[in-house]
Formats: sequence, structure tokens, C-alpha cells
Amino acid sequence: MTDAGVFSKGKLDRGTRLLVEAMDVPEGSLVLDLGCGYGPIGIAAALLCPTCRVCMTDVNERACELARRNAVLNGATNTRVVCGAGFSPVQDLKFDLILSNPPIRAGKQVLFEIIEGAAMHLNPGGRLVLVAQTKQGARSLLRKLAEVFPAARVVDKGGGYRVMEGVMEA
Repeated sequence: MTDAGVFSKGKLDRGTRLLVEAMDVPEGSLVLDLGCGYGPIGIAAALLCPTCRVCMTDVNERACELARRNAVLNGATNTRVVCGAGFSPVQDLKFDLILSNPPIRAGKQVLFEIIEGAAMHLNPGGRLVLVAQTKQGARSLLRKLAEVFPAARVVDKGGGYRVMEGVMEA
């Protein structure tokens, strides 16, 4: 279910699709879908890994409501949706995997804050995996990932998008 006022209302966008197809969700992980929208990334992670616990956050109340409904509709019982900006709803938690199709149009400062915040909310060996359009700053995001994380790389690319990963030391 989607609705007006949420990202990619009409259909799953190419970037999200590429991220979902590229993601590796280790058994038993605590996963965060940051900026979940109506929930496609977090729900896919939950269904790929039934032993995982998936937390989904978004600043948009309507998006959170839709994500909750979509989790129920898809049988993703290992999910929890919490509304709030950035990492504030999960400020005391550490994750094994953070997934995001970040709000590119919000600007580099917001995107860089997401990358820096992720580093503070990952367990040792944890990963941040995000997607961005190549022509809308994916290369600068990869450079920022390399500044913040001990290891950074492009995981997949296609259709003008890049899925990138930053990995914490184990």
C-alpha cells in the first residue's frame, strides 16, 4: 500500500529495487531500515531473514502507518516501525545492518549526517548499505563512506544507480 506524500507512490523505484536485490541479511541480525517510507526495504529484509529483527523508521507519520500495514499484509512479523527523524527513534540501539535509500534531494549535509550517524549505531563488523543515483552524488557518498568507515565499496550498480556499503571493523 502506498499513498500521496510518500516517496515512490506509484511503484517501487529502481534504486530501492536494486538495493533489495543486492542486500545480504545475515541470520539473527538486528537491522535498521532508515527512512523506510512505506516499507519495501525493511519488509524485504524481514522476509529474507525470518530470524532477524527489523526496525523501520521514518519522519513521516503517514509513511510509518503504511509501513506497519504493509508489514502485516506481507506477514513480516519480525518488524517494528517507529516514527521520528534520523536516528532519534533508535538513539540507544546498535545494529548489525543499516539499510537506506536516503533522501538525496535533502542535500549532502543531511546525507553525510546519515553516514556519520550510522557509524555510531553499528556493532563491530556492522554494515551500512545505501543506494543513490550515480548522477545525483553517488560518487561523493562513496568518498564519504570511505572517510567514515574502515572499508567502503560499491556492492552493485545498474540502471544509473549504485548500491554502496561501509563496513565497521569487527
